[in-house]
Amino acid sequence: MTRDTNHDTVLRDEAVDALVTDAAGVYVDGTYGRGGHSRAILDRLSAAGRLIGFDRDRQAAEGAERLAADDDRFTFVSEPFSRWGDILAERGIADRVDGVMFDLGVSSPQLDQPERGFSFRFDGPLDMRMDQSRGVSAADWLAVADEEEVRDVIARLGEERFARRIAAEIVARRGDKPLTRTSDLVDCVLAAIPKRDPNKHPATRTFQAIRLFINQELDQITSALEQALAHLRPGGRLVVISFHSLEDRIVKRFIRDHSTPGKDFFGNPVGATAFRKMGKAIRAGEAEIKNNPRARSAIMRVAERVE
Repeated sequence: MTRDTNHDTVLRDEAVDALVTDAAGVYVDGTYGRGGHSRAILDRLSAAGRLIGFDRDRQAAEGAERLAADDDRFTFVSEPFSRWGDILAERGIADRVDGVMFDLGVSSPQLDQPERGFSFRFDGPLDMRMDQSRGVSAADWLAVADEEEVRDVIARLGEERFARRIAAEIVARRGDKPLTRTSDLVDCVLAAIPKRDPNKHPATRTFQAIRLFINQELDQITSALEQALAHLRPGGRLVVISFHSLEDRIVKRFIRDHSTPGKDFFGNPVGATAFRKMGKAIRAGEAEIKNNPRARSAIMRVAERVE
């Protein structure tokens, strides 16, 4: 099995086992990242199989384009995964998809690059955009957002109980000096939080919340899942790996809502379902977590499209 040399691909084998049911099928990797899942999928496909990868990250695109040049079964599209169904429809293959997978969140290489601004561990520009060629950076947004909006984002998307204190500190400090570095944001959080969890960096939730907001990640997930209803053929698999509760909640609810029939007045099941839930949620094993601590929070859910 091919191994990604850039980072450890979380739940790689488990995801590919669940996804690929036909070696000659058409599959979508909606979050190419550094290509670990895509390469493993290609290892399972025959010469007739096809894989389409999506990613809006420019560095991911560079690696994906090299793979596409080496393997004509693979096509890369430099677009967000929320458009995967629309793009395939434009290419006339939207009704032939045998499986689609999403590995949500930020990859380890992105976190480890200070210039991306995703991590509180390194000082760098306060950017946080998945696609740095478009959209508003975290620094730009924090420079103009009112205190209530900042508080709402940090509370809602970060589930941070000190969101009000942090928002107030951000607004107070930006009045003296613009927040342009990740260290500026970390300093705001440290000054605002009176009690700290010894097992988690105080800025974890705030950075998560602002990243999710800047990239509209939860809306992207919802849109991508809805397109699976239209474009997966019967028997096709939906595989999603999430890394925090907000992401997983959306995936879990989607699968539940579309795999549970309605009930009539007497409580009897009525109506058709679009998906069949495939087993229980899957988590990384001890060996994988030991090798890659990031895998500890990963949770994978699988559903199969039905008639």
